[in-house]
Amino acid sequence: MASAELRDTRRRIKSVQSTMKITRAMELIAASRIPKAVARVGASKPYSAKLVDVIRNVAGASGGTSHMLLDQRVVRHAGVLVVASDRGLAGAYATTIIREAERRIVALERAGTPTRLFVVGKKAQTYFQYRKYQVARSFLGVTDAPGYVDARAIANTLMEAYASETVDSVDAYYTRFQSALTQVPTQFQLLPIAPPSAGEARTTVDYSYEPSPDQILDRLLPRYIESTVFSMLLEASASEHSARRRAMKAATENAEELIRVLTRIANRARQGEITTEISEIVGGAEALAQQKS
Repeated sequence: MASAELRDTRRRIKSVQSTMKITRAMELIAASRIPKAVARVGASKPYSAKLVDVIRNVAGASGGTSHMLLDQRVVRHAGVLVVASDRGLAGAYATTIIREAERRIVALERAGTPTRLFVVGKKAQTYFQYRKYQVARSFLGVTDAPGYVDARAIANTLMEAYASETVDSVDAYYTRFQSALTQVPTQFQLLPIAPPSAGEARTTVDYSYEPSPDQILDRLLPRYIESTVFSMLLEASASEHSARRRAMKAATENAEELIRVLTRIANRARQGEITTEISEIVGGAEALAQQKS
């Protein structure tokens, strides 16, 4: 019969094998989602870039018009948007961006500026609520495959808070996707909108306006906020899938190595048992031979 040590080692091997199957499956799922997420990031950029160009040209034609979303106000209450994740098992992906945002919140509060917190993802909601931060609004079930409807809901919430002067600025924290191996925690001032500079324009177009440039700008600026939030969600989603694939690949490799180590331990234990059994058989045979003699 197998010894207690050998039985325990075999149970551990089976447990690690079961875990490895799960991590391998999650790695493959994340890897299958990365191409689509990256394609959506790339597809959204031309629209955002063209929207900025149009706003720049319309703003120039309107003679430097003012707009509520462009107003630079004294920041008495600061808004912070944190885009994290709904699920874990993605390494330090969520923790990194959450702590970046928390450092900003602490700095604002030390300076005497109250903050209003908006979070995307269950991980950010749980983190800040556990630490007794007041979360003004949470958006859950968004990060895995964000849609434009989700971005519009988030953008409308932020713009309403800004219009009502509940907040005087909104800083967004999200993870920018650079490649499958590189994702960068990023801070971006979402509100007020930084007025487009005419000197940065890539193309200058002389539009015929109907209705007036001011009215067109009034419609375009909210669309710009929606588009920017949507781009952030897409970048964060691609980053999350890439981080999860790397984390699950590392977990699978660690499980394989642990199985090899446990298998060696089990083999040594089994060899020890066989040696003991042989010794007992030889000893018994010698005892019988002595009795007969």
